[in-house]
Amino acid sequence: MPHTEERHYLSPLFQPASVAIIGASPDAGTVGAVLAENMSAGYRGALYAVNPKHRNVHGLDCYPAIGKIPQRIDLAVIATPAHVVPAVIEQCGEAGVHAAVVISAGFSETGPAGARLERALLENARRYRLRVIGPNCLGLMRPEIGLNATFARGGALAGSIGLISQSGAVCTAMLDWAHSHGVGFSSVVSLGGSTDVDFGEIIDFMVNDAKTEHILLYIEGVRDARRFVSAMRAAARVKPVILMKVGRHPAGSRAA
Repeated sequence: MPHTEERHYLSPLFQPASVAIIGASPDAGTVGAVLAENMSAGYRGALYAVNPKHRNVHGLDCYPAIGKIPQRIDLAVIATPAHVVPAVIEQCGEAGVHAAVVISAGFSETGPAGARLERALLENARRYRLRVIGPNCLGLMRPEIGLNATFARGGALAGSIGLISQSGAVCTAMLDWAHSHGVGFSSVVSLGGSTDVDFGEIIDFMVNDAKTEHILLYIEGVRDARRFVSAMRAAARVKPVILMKVGRHPAGSRAA
């Protein structure tokens, strides 16, 4: 099966040795609580919580800021209010974090003020060469290593399908169906607003990932068409790719 032996530049997202949940919470039903529960259930790397209001969250050591954790963090999972996310991204960059998944909503999808926050988020990430999935996304799964950095109820079975979806709702529906039919995934990625990492780069990772044998895409829109087409051509030569594109007509776009 075609794959490279070199470590892919997106490996901190998919194969992190350490993860911090920023905005982790002990309050049942909150996104921060579900993230802590999901990650604690199976992740086998070093796992920390970040919340200045708590010292322990679901059995995890909890620190007031990412920079206070006594270990370099590969992946930060962010579930804080939108208005503090740009500052959190900057703190992650200063702490040497390699990648982040921004679960938080309240960015471009809400209007001009949210768009300004999203630009600030991206500017801070680029300053530190920190790669970002999201914002406003369900999250990321890598079942083989127990990584469930999502707020979905329940995880995914390990398998050979790489799923990339812009819609968190569609992603959840696919996971529910797959679990009931014994279908497993190598990775599950909910892109959300895809302000930084987009389809093309995730496809490129999956093309070079030995655990991924099939690629499944649910697309509403693509930001970087040239990179997407290039990645699709490379993928189609070595692995089956199934693509569902929605929103060709105005009514479909609104529904998506």
